[in-house]
Amino acid sequence: MKNILAIIPSRYSSTRFPGKPLAMVHGTPMVVRVFEQARKVFDNVCVATDDSRIFDTVEKFGGVAVMTSEKHRSGTDRCLEALNNYSSNGKVFDGVVNVQGDEPFISPIQLKTLADTLMQDGVDIATIVKRADCIADIADPNRPKVVLDKNNNALYFSRSPIPFNRARTLQQEDLEHISYYLHVGLYGYRCNILKQICSLPESFLEQTEKLEQLRWLENGFRIRVAECNQPSFGIDTPEDLKRVNNIKIPEQ
Repeated sequence: MKNILAIIPSRYSSTRFPGKPLAMVHGTPMVVRVFEQARKVFDNVCVATDDSRIFDTVEKFGGVAVMTSEKHRSGTDRCLEALNNYSSNGKVFDGVVNVQGDEPFISPIQLKTLADTLMQDGVDIATIVKRADCIADIADPNRPKVVLDKNNNALYFSRSPIPFNRARTLQQEDLEHISYYLHVGLYGYRCNILKQICSLPESFLEQTEKLEQLRWLENGFRIRVAECNQPSFGIDTPEDLKRVNNIKIPEQ
């Protein structure tokens, strides 16, 4: 896709897993593996980092990286600076896709679904969800949930189980006829919208739930949601890395 720039925000510092982008996943640095997956879908991909070690590693493996400020409060802000830096040579894009740097096996199907959704008429921001298939994920505050309107726009994101089942405690068998959606942290933005949302101050809902996308909803922006039930292999901790290195690499 030539009219979209895929950006992989990548910080070296992490409370739970310092140096995570350079952790080896089946013999390849994690951030490089993410870059390789994104290149299967997008013609223009770059890693946006504030660390020379990440920059040098990406370039060494034949990737593209841009240096960005250490002061960004979120990956979205880092994406805006990377867009400006990458576009300084005259390239013009319709949209930006923000790719998580800790999903070394991110599916090209997920990325294409997100990009196709972003390019629909009237869509300014896009994201994807996965249907929950177990109670544990719904209860896990580290797995944000989302509820949708009839046009597949996000109504609200929460770390709590939503919608709340007032009738009774949620049971595993309820998932057969009640749809709970887990948010997959991929975003697509029209370039002009990215500039607008990066200028917004933190909002009450964002500060309460610690979910950046609530700032956009609270300020009246719509987020179009697409469902894509591909498996996820996110890495948040060294324990996750061990688990991923012990599984067979998915064919994608």
